[in-house]
Amino acid sequence: MKRYLAWLSAGLLAAALTACGSSGPDAGARDGVSGNYPVTVKNCGVDVTVERPPSRVMIINSAPLQYLSSLDVLDRLASRAGKFPPEYYSKETLDAVNKVPSLTDRLGSDGHLKISAEAIIAQEPDLLLGLPDGITRESLASSGIPVLIEPSFCPEGIKDPGYETIYAQMRMYGKVFDREAKAEQAVEDLQNRIKAVEAKLPDQKGRKVAVLWPYRGEGTVGAYGGQSMATPQLETLGARNVFADVDKRVFEVSMEELLGRDPDVILLLHTEGTDEEIKQALLDIPGAEDLRAVKNDAVHVQLFNFTEPPTPLVLDGLERLADYLKDK
Repeated sequence: MKRYLAWLSAGLLAAALTACGSSGPDAGARDGVSGNYPVTVKNCGVDVTVERPPSRVMIINSAPLQYLSSLDVLDRLASRAGKFPPEYYSKETLDAVNKVPSLTDRLGSDGHLKISAEAIIAQEPDLLLGLPDGITRESLASSGIPVLIEPSFCPEGIKDPGYETIYAQMRMYGKVFDREAKAEQAVEDLQNRIKAVEAKLPDQKGRKVAVLWPYRGEGTVGAYGGQSMATPQLETLGARNVFADVDKRVFEVSMEELLGRDPDVILLLHTEGTDEEIKQALLDIPGAEDLRAVKNDAVHVQLFNFTEPPTPLVLDGLERLADYLKDK
Protein backbone atom coordinates (compact mmCIF):
# COMPACT_ATOMS: atom_id res chain seq x y z
CA MET A 1 0.00 0.00 0.00
CA LYS A 2 2.77 2.43 0.89
CA ARG A 3 4.52 2.03 -2.43
CA TYR A 4 1.76 3.87 -4.24
CA LEU A 5 -0.08 5.76 -1.50
CA ALA A 6 1.08 9.13 -2.79
CA TRP A 7 -0.21 8.26 -6.25
CA LEU A 8 -3.65 7.63 -4.81
CA SER A 9 -3.54 11.29 -3.81
CA ALA A 10 -5.03 13.31 -6.61
CA GLY A 11 -5.86 16.93 -6.49
CA LEU A 12 -8.45 19.63 -6.73
CA LEU A 13 -8.16 21.83 -9.78
CA ALA A 14 -6.03 24.88 -8.96
CA ALA A 15 -8.42 27.78 -9.31
CA ALA A 16 -9.71 30.90 -7.55
CA LEU A 17 -6.67 33.01 -8.24
CA THR A 18 -6.54 36.44 -6.58
CA ALA A 19 -3.83 39.04 -6.29
CA CYS A 20 -3.32 42.38 -4.57
CA GLY A 21 -2.48 45.39 -6.73
CA SER A 22 -2.77 45.81 -10.50
CA SER A 23 0.33 47.22 -12.10
CA GLY A 24 -0.42 45.25 -15.26
CA PRO A 25 0.52 41.82 -16.64
CA ASP A 26 4.19 40.93 -16.65
CA ALA A 27 5.07 44.14 -14.79
CA GLY A 28 7.66 42.31 -12.74
CA ALA A 29 9.44 41.33 -15.94
CA ARG A 30 9.80 44.96 -16.94
CA ASP A 31 11.14 46.58 -13.83
CA GLY A 32 12.10 43.73 -11.47
CA VAL A 33 9.63 44.99 -8.84
CA SER A 34 5.90 44.50 -9.17
CA GLY A 35 2.95 45.97 -7.34
CA ASN A 36 1.11 42.71 -7.97
CA TYR A 37 2.48 41.13 -4.79
CA PRO A 38 1.61 39.59 -2.46
CA VAL A 39 -0.28 37.02 -4.56
CA THR A 40 -2.65 34.48 -3.05
CA VAL A 41 -3.71 31.38 -5.00
CA LYS A 42 -5.86 28.41 -4.10
CA ASN A 43 -3.90 25.16 -4.28
CA CYS A 44 -5.26 21.81 -3.04
CA GLY A 45 -7.99 23.74 -1.25
CA VAL A 46 -5.43 25.81 0.67
CA ASP A 47 -4.72 29.53 0.29
CA VAL A 48 -1.04 29.91 -0.61
CA THR A 49 0.44 33.40 -0.41
CA VAL A 50 3.63 34.40 -2.22
CA GLU A 51 4.85 37.64 -0.67
CA ARG A 52 7.26 38.76 -3.40
CA PRO A 53 8.46 37.69 -6.86
CA PRO A 54 9.97 34.20 -6.36
CA SER A 55 13.73 34.22 -6.89
CA ARG A 56 14.89 31.13 -4.95
CA VAL A 57 12.58 28.43 -6.26
CA MET A 58 13.19 24.82 -5.33
CA ILE A 59 11.66 22.15 -7.57
CA ILE A 60 11.44 18.58 -6.33
CA ASN A 61 9.93 16.75 -9.28
CA SER A 62 10.00 17.10 -13.02
CA ALA A 63 6.28 17.80 -13.51
CA PRO A 64 6.17 21.62 -13.00
CA LEU A 65 9.35 22.42 -14.92
CA GLN A 66 7.69 22.84 -18.30
CA TYR A 67 5.40 25.51 -16.86
CA LEU A 68 8.46 27.49 -15.77
CA SER A 69 10.01 27.05 -19.20
CA SER A 70 6.84 28.23 -20.95
CA LEU A 71 6.73 31.32 -18.73
CA ASP A 72 10.45 32.08 -19.21
CA VAL A 73 11.23 32.00 -15.47
CA LEU A 74 13.80 29.21 -15.36
CA ASP A 75 16.29 31.75 -14.02
CA ARG A 76 14.30 31.75 -10.76
CA LEU A 77 15.43 28.19 -9.94
CA ALA A 78 17.91 27.96 -7.07
CA SER A 79 17.85 24.26 -6.11
CA ARG A 80 16.32 20.96 -7.15
CA ALA A 81 15.81 17.36 -6.13
CA GLY A 82 14.60 14.31 -7.99
CA LYS A 83 15.19 13.15 -11.54
CA PHE A 84 14.79 15.29 -14.63
CA PRO A 85 14.95 12.91 -17.63
CA PRO A 86 16.55 14.69 -20.58
CA GLU A 87 13.95 13.22 -22.93
CA TYR A 88 11.40 15.64 -21.49
CA TYR A 89 13.07 18.94 -22.19
CA SER A 90 14.77 21.21 -24.66
CA LYS A 91 18.50 21.86 -24.37
CA GLU A 92 17.77 25.34 -23.00
CA THR A 93 15.57 23.93 -20.25
CA LEU A 94 18.07 21.22 -19.35
CA ASP A 95 20.92 23.72 -19.22
CA ALA A 96 18.91 25.86 -16.80
CA VAL A 97 18.17 22.85 -14.58
CA ASN A 98 21.75 21.63 -14.59
CA LYS A 99 23.00 25.03 -13.45
CA VAL A 100 21.33 24.68 -10.06
CA PRO A 101 22.55 22.28 -7.35
CA SER A 102 20.82 18.93 -6.89
CA LEU A 103 20.19 17.80 -3.31
CA THR A 104 19.36 14.21 -4.25
CA ASP A 105 17.89 12.13 -7.03
CA ARG A 106 17.15 9.12 -4.83
CA LEU A 107 13.78 7.53 -5.62
CA GLY A 108 11.92 4.64 -4.07
CA SER A 109 10.56 1.66 -6.04
CA ASP A 110 7.33 3.65 -6.43
CA GLY A 111 9.20 6.45 -8.21
CA HIS A 112 8.78 8.92 -5.34
CA LEU A 113 11.51 11.18 -4.01
CA LYS A 114 13.20 10.50 -0.67
CA ILE A 115 14.26 13.74 1.03
CA SER A 116 13.90 15.31 4.48
CA ALA A 117 12.23 18.56 5.47
CA GLU A 118 15.51 19.69 7.03
CA ALA A 119 17.31 19.35 3.69
CA ILE A 120 14.67 21.50 2.01
CA ILE A 121 14.66 24.18 4.72
CA ALA A 122 18.44 24.43 4.60
CA GLN A 123 18.21 25.70 1.01
CA GLU A 124 16.01 28.63 2.13
CA PRO A 125 13.70 28.53 -0.90
CA ASP A 126 11.08 31.25 -1.24
CA LEU A 127 8.83 28.81 -3.13
CA LEU A 128 8.75 25.01 -3.18
CA LEU A 129 7.23 23.23 -6.18
CA GLY A 130 6.10 19.79 -5.07
CA LEU A 131 5.78 18.08 -1.71
CA PRO A 132 7.70 14.86 -0.94
CA ASP A 133 6.17 11.91 0.90
CA GLY A 134 6.15 12.38 4.66
CA ILE A 135 6.51 16.17 4.56
CA THR A 136 3.61 18.54 5.22
CA ARG A 137 2.91 22.13 4.24
CA GLU A 138 2.73 22.96 7.94
CA SER A 139 6.25 21.71 8.61
CA LEU A 140 7.56 24.11 5.97
CA ALA A 141 5.22 27.03 6.69
CA SER A 142 6.95 27.65 10.02
CA SER A 143 10.07 28.41 7.97
CA GLY A 144 8.17 30.73 5.66
CA ILE A 145 8.25 28.38 2.65
CA PRO A 146 5.07 28.40 0.51
CA VAL A 147 4.33 25.18 -1.38
CA LEU A 148 2.55 24.60 -4.69
CA ILE A 149 1.52 21.08 -5.65
CA GLU A 150 0.34 19.69 -8.97
CA PRO A 151 -3.43 19.03 -8.75
CA SER A 152 -3.08 15.27 -9.30
CA PHE A 153 -0.98 15.02 -6.14
CA CYS A 154 -3.44 16.91 -3.91
CA PRO A 155 -5.22 14.83 -1.22
CA GLU A 156 -8.81 15.52 -2.31
CA GLY A 157 -8.56 14.24 -5.87
CA ILE A 158 -9.49 15.50 -9.34
CA LYS A 159 -12.81 14.04 -10.44
CA ASP A 160 -12.46 15.16 -14.04
CA PRO A 161 -8.79 15.63 -14.94
CA GLY A 162 -8.09 16.95 -18.38
CA TYR A 163 -6.54 19.70 -20.43
CA GLU A 164 -8.45 22.37 -18.49
CA THR A 165 -6.41 21.31 -15.47
CA ILE A 166 -3.24 22.13 -17.42
CA TYR A 167 -4.58 25.48 -18.58
CA ALA A 168 -5.58 26.42 -15.02
CA GLN A 169 -2.15 25.48 -13.69
CA MET A 170 -0.44 27.53 -16.39
CA ARG A 171 -2.55 30.53 -15.41
CA MET A 172 -1.84 29.93 -11.73
CA TYR A 173 1.91 29.94 -12.33
CA GLY A 174 1.41 33.01 -14.51
CA LYS A 175 -0.11 34.77 -11.48
CA VAL A 176 2.58 33.57 -9.08
CA PHE A 177 5.44 34.68 -11.35
CA ASP A 178 3.66 37.78 -12.71
CA ARG A 179 3.65 36.36 -16.24
CA GLU A 180 -0.07 36.42 -17.03
CA ALA A 181 0.30 37.43 -20.68
CA LYS A 182 2.85 34.67 -21.31
CA ALA A 183 0.54 32.19 -19.58
CA GLU A 184 -2.35 33.03 -21.92
CA GLN A 185 -0.10 32.64 -24.96
CA ALA A 186 1.15 29.30 -23.64
CA VAL A 187 -2.43 28.07 -23.17
CA GLU A 188 -3.27 29.04 -26.75
CA ASP A 189 -0.19 27.21 -28.03
CA LEU A 190 -1.20 24.04 -26.15
CA GLN A 191 -4.74 24.20 -27.54
CA ASN A 192 -3.39 24.50 -31.07
CA ARG A 193 -1.19 21.45 -30.57
CA ILE A 194 -4.20 19.37 -29.53
CA LYS A 195 -6.11 20.48 -32.61
CA ALA A 196 -3.15 19.53 -34.82
CA VAL A 197 -3.06 16.00 -33.34
CA GLU A 198 -6.82 15.55 -33.75
CA ALA A 199 -6.64 16.67 -37.40
CA LYS A 200 -4.16 13.90 -38.21
CA LEU A 201 -5.83 10.99 -36.43
CA PRO A 202 -6.02 7.77 -38.49
CA ASP A 203 -9.38 6.22 -39.31
CA GLN A 204 -8.73 3.34 -36.92
CA LYS A 205 -10.29 4.29 -33.60
CA GLY A 206 -11.81 2.63 -30.55
CA ARG A 207 -8.75 0.65 -29.50
CA LYS A 208 -8.68 -0.50 -25.89
CA VAL A 209 -5.58 0.63 -24.01
CA ALA A 210 -4.34 -0.21 -20.51
CA VAL A 211 -2.01 2.34 -18.92
CA LEU A 212 0.13 0.59 -16.31
CA TRP A 213 3.00 1.10 -13.87
CA PRO A 214 4.94 -2.16 -13.35
CA TYR A 215 6.56 -2.37 -9.92
CA ARG A 216 9.97 -3.65 -10.92
CA GLY A 217 11.15 -6.60 -8.88
CA GLU A 218 7.83 -6.91 -7.05
CA GLY A 219 5.72 -8.85 -9.53
CA THR A 220 2.77 -6.43 -9.35
CA VAL A 221 1.37 -3.68 -11.52
CA GLY A 222 -0.57 -0.44 -11.00
CA ALA A 223 -3.27 0.69 -13.43
CA TYR A 224 -4.42 4.24 -14.18
CA GLY A 225 -8.17 4.80 -13.96
CA GLY A 226 -10.81 7.44 -14.56
CA GLN A 227 -9.21 10.08 -12.32
CA SER A 228 -5.92 9.98 -14.22
CA MET A 229 -4.83 12.12 -17.16
CA ALA A 230 -4.43 8.88 -19.11
CA THR A 231 -8.18 8.75 -19.77
CA PRO A 232 -8.64 12.12 -21.56
CA GLN A 233 -5.29 11.70 -23.30
CA LEU A 234 -6.44 8.43 -24.85
CA GLU A 235 -9.87 9.87 -25.69
CA THR A 236 -8.18 12.60 -27.73
CA LEU A 237 -6.54 9.83 -29.76
CA GLY A 238 -9.82 8.02 -30.34
CA ALA A 239 -8.82 5.24 -27.94
CA ARG A 240 -10.36 4.04 -24.66
CA ASN A 241 -8.75 3.49 -21.28
CA VAL A 242 -9.92 0.01 -20.24
CA PHE A 243 -9.89 1.15 -16.60
CA ALA A 244 -11.74 4.43 -17.21
CA ASP A 245 -14.70 3.08 -15.24
CA VAL A 246 -12.60 2.85 -12.06
CA ASP A 247 -13.06 6.04 -10.04
CA LYS A 248 -9.42 6.22 -8.96
CA ARG A 249 -6.22 7.70 -10.27
CA VAL A 250 -3.98 4.67 -9.83
CA PHE A 251 -4.53 1.36 -8.09
CA GLU A 252 -3.00 -2.10 -7.96
CA VAL A 253 -4.56 -4.55 -10.39
CA SER A 254 -4.29 -8.33 -10.68
CA MET A 255 -3.21 -10.10 -13.83
CA GLU A 256 -6.59 -11.86 -13.90
CA GLU A 257 -8.34 -8.48 -14.03
CA LEU A 258 -5.98 -7.23 -16.72
CA LEU A 259 -6.58 -10.33 -18.82
CA GLY A 260 -10.30 -9.82 -18.40
CA ARG A 261 -10.08 -6.27 -19.71
CA ASP A 262 -8.19 -7.62 -22.74
CA PRO A 263 -6.44 -4.41 -23.95
CA ASP A 264 -5.35 -4.09 -27.57
CA VAL A 265 -2.42 -1.90 -26.52
CA ILE A 266 -0.53 -1.56 -23.24
CA LEU A 267 1.22 1.67 -22.26
CA LEU A 268 3.86 1.22 -19.55
CA LEU A 269 4.87 4.30 -17.56
CA HIS A 270 8.15 4.68 -15.68
CA THR A 271 10.66 7.18 -14.33
CA GLU A 272 13.91 5.31 -14.97
CA GLY A 273 15.24 2.21 -16.72
CA THR A 274 15.43 1.00 -20.30
CA ASP A 275 12.38 0.08 -22.36
CA GLU A 276 13.37 -3.57 -22.19
CA GLU A 277 13.69 -3.48 -18.40
CA ILE A 278 10.24 -1.94 -18.05
CA LYS A 279 8.68 -4.47 -20.43
CA GLN A 280 10.38 -7.32 -18.60
CA ALA A 281 8.86 -6.13 -15.32
CA LEU A 282 5.45 -6.77 -16.87
CA LEU A 283 6.46 -10.06 -18.47
CA ASP A 284 7.77 -11.35 -15.15
CA ILE A 285 4.21 -11.45 -13.83
CA PRO A 286 2.67 -14.90 -14.39
CA GLY A 287 0.03 -14.78 -17.11
CA ALA A 288 1.37 -11.67 -18.83
CA GLU A 289 2.39 -13.67 -21.88
CA ASP A 290 -1.31 -14.40 -22.51
CA LEU A 291 -2.25 -10.73 -22.90
CA ARG A 292 -3.42 -9.83 -26.40
CA ALA A 293 -1.17 -6.74 -26.46
CA VAL A 294 1.88 -8.82 -25.51
CA LYS A 295 1.13 -11.44 -28.19
CA ASN A 296 0.76 -8.70 -30.81
CA ASP A 297 3.87 -6.78 -29.67
CA ALA A 298 1.68 -3.79 -28.86
CA VAL A 299 3.42 -2.78 -25.64
CA HIS A 300 4.70 0.80 -25.59
CA VAL A 301 6.99 2.26 -22.91
CA GLN A 302 6.73 5.95 -22.07
CA LEU A 303 8.20 8.21 -19.41
CA PHE A 304 5.73 8.99 -16.64
CA ASN A 305 5.27 12.74 -17.17
CA PHE A 306 4.27 12.23 -20.79
CA THR A 307 0.94 10.98 -19.39
CA GLU A 308 0.80 11.93 -15.71
CA PRO A 309 0.19 14.31 -14.03
CA PRO A 310 -1.62 16.96 -16.15
CA THR A 311 1.18 19.29 -17.33
CA PRO A 312 2.33 20.59 -20.73
CA LEU A 313 4.45 17.44 -21.05
CA VAL A 314 1.20 15.52 -21.61
CA LEU A 315 1.01 17.24 -24.99
CA ASP A 316 4.43 15.84 -25.89
CA GLY A 317 3.19 12.43 -24.81
CA LEU A 318 0.02 12.88 -26.85
CA GLU A 319 2.04 13.55 -29.99
CA ARG A 320 4.30 10.56 -29.32
CA LEU A 321 1.37 8.25 -28.71
CA ALA A 322 -0.34 9.46 -31.87
CA ASP A 323 2.75 8.48 -33.87
CA TYR A 324 2.93 5.08 -32.14
CA LEU A 325 -0.75 4.22 -32.65
CA LYS A 326 -0.58 5.02 -36.37
CA ASP A 327 1.40 1.82 -36.82
CA LYS A 328 -0.72 -0.37 -34.52
